Amino acid sequence: MTPANPMRTPRHGRRRFVAAGAALLLAAPLARADDAAEARAIVEKSRITIESLVADKNFGNLRGALKKARGVLIFPQIIKGAFFVGGSGGTGVLLSRDDHGQWKGPAFYTIGSASIGIAFGGEASETVIVIGSQKALDGLYANQFKLGADGSISAGPVGQGGNVAFTTDLMSFSRSKGAFAGVSFDGSVLDVRDSLNNAYYKTKASPLDILVRGKVTAAEAAALRSAVAAAAR
Repeated sequence: MTPANPMRTPRHGRRRFVAAGAALLLAAPLARADDAAEARAIVEKSRITIESLVADKNFGNLRGALKKARGVLIFPQIIKGAFFVGGSGGTGVLLSRDDHGQWKGPAFYTIGSASIGIAFGGEASETVIVIGSQKALDGLYANQFKLGADGSISAGPVGQGGNVAFTTDLMSFSRSKGAFAGVSFDGSVLDVRDSLNNAYYKTKASPLDILVRGKVTAAEAAALRSAVAAAAR
């Protein structure tokens, strides 16, 4: 029989366990800080995206669609291969409009699919998805929402703008490499990004808490809400 190693005692085992636990405790605040920083960056990029697309003459119909919107998803960047090989994905925000016309949010979401086709061979696309039906907006409060199945989606019209009519639950406006991109999102999955919601609001916060119940709010998102409100006028 191999003699027991006198150095391997229960005390040493406890020390390793305590050290591992301490490392996890130290890592948790760092992860939350990283999530909070990422969330703040996404909010700022989303503001820039909505202002930029609304100012683009090719997206004149975006303003008309936003006037009728129940909510809006803004993805500053959807990248090929961001989620899995051959697929596309990105992180963005959802804002909703209440019965008084006030914009609430943001709540953080991801979009991912193997079927997102980014036009013109571009590696990235900035996208605004306007939500025209209350049914689709309510469906987004769940953990997952599949475009095309849980809500119909179409590409928004290109042009100077006018009276935009919703024939689908959602309408997308995308730009790739500075040009209009007719991106198909059928089959794409939208999912709640809980880690960013919790980090941004410094407490556990679901989309319902943020967008419907009004349990949490963020003053630093005022510029984004104002930009969406201005675009929807």
